[in-house]
Order: sequence, then structure tokens, then C-alpha cells
Amino acid sequence: MHPLVRRTWAPVGQTPKLFCRTRHHRRISGIGGISLSPRRKQVRLFLQFHSDRSIRQKQVIAFLKSLLKHLRGGVILVWDRLSAHRGASVNKYLAKHVRVEREYFPPYSPELNPLEYAWSNLKGSSTLANACPDEVAELHGLVRLAARRVHRRPNLLRSFIRATKLPIRL
Repeated sequence: MHPLVRRTWAPVGQTPKLFCRTRHHRRISGIGGISLSPRRKQVRLFLQFHSDRSIRQKQVIAFLKSLLKHLRGGVILVWDRLSAHRGASVNKYLAKHVRVEREYFPPYSPELNPLEYAWSNLKGSSTLANACPDEVAELHGLVRLAARRVHRRPNLLRSFIRATKLPIRL
């Protein structure tokens, strides 16, 4: 609920002031992925948001269930080493889904993860930067709006993949 303060424009000599009424420590956590079709023609963004909770194994499994409903055929899941990604419940769930192959990014390498660029873009968007929502529902709406704007721009999603310097031809 605390604003993500970013640079902004203002008339010379008039420093902008950001007033935020809330003192709550409420938040929204997100889990997501960028999918790339086998022929590299389609790139999609998948996101789920959870109010006032961290991403744990339960949320990872819920995301995977939703993701697998939208993706056909084999899936190569490449993700970071968050402990929730490697937990017993997640391993058990994925053991039932033979079409999913898992790979991990090297430790401490967010620069290789295209989703990190997507999160940065979302947080710095004109929708979220310097926003002061009064309620978590309002914040949730702003996050969904910013996510839709990114989702509608496949070239932007491709740029997140290119930024990683991974050997993926687009």
C-alpha cells in the first residue's frame, strides 16, 4: 500500500509532493510466467495476484493448475530457485504431470529471468508509479490494469526475453 515513488515531471521550482493517506502494511504478491510457443510466434504473459499473502507452495500449485489449462502439449518450466518452487507439495503435483519438464535458472541470476523485466516494467508503469491507493482492492485493480497493458503488447514481452541474453531466437 506504500507508493512506489518514481521520478516525474513538474514545473521548475515546484517539487511534486506525494500524499498517501494509508498507513497500512497491506500488499499484493504476484506469481507469473511468460510463455513462448514452440515456433516462437506467440508470446503470452500469465499472472496471478494474491492480496496480503506471500507466494507459498499452495499459490504455486494454483498458478500451475491455471497455467496448464491454457497451455497445450509439453511445457518446459524454467524458474528461479524460490523455495516455494522446490517444495514437496509442488514436486508431488508436478510428478503427476509428465508433460512438464523443469529447469532452474542458476542461483542469484535475476538478469536471466524475463519475468523480472516484466515485474520491473509493471512497477514502473504510469498506472502504478506514484499511486496511492486507499484500499487493497484499489491497488489490486491498478495492478490488473497495468498487467493488461503489458499483456496486450507482444513486442514488449519479446523485449523482456531479448533483454536476458539467453540463446533464444525470436
